[in-house]
Amino acid sequence: MRTNIVLDDELVKKAMQYSRTTTKRDAVHAALEEFVANRERRQRILEFFGSDAIDPAYDYKAARAGEAQ
Repeated sequence: MRTNIVLDDELVKKAMQYSRTTTKRDAVHAALEEFVANRERRQRILEFFGSDAIDPAYDYKAARAGEAQ
């Protein structure tokens, strides 16, 4: 899809450095891919939260101290 947008030149320059891309198009593409991947990962974490995957009786302080459970 062809789109014309106004981008912050300094922000694009930093994005190109961080992503090691050589074109604005590639930098924007990399940023969008990362945004979508992170969004999907956060959604999976939220779905995991509140599930019964962690025992409510789990004592994290005892685990840190090396005590057997």
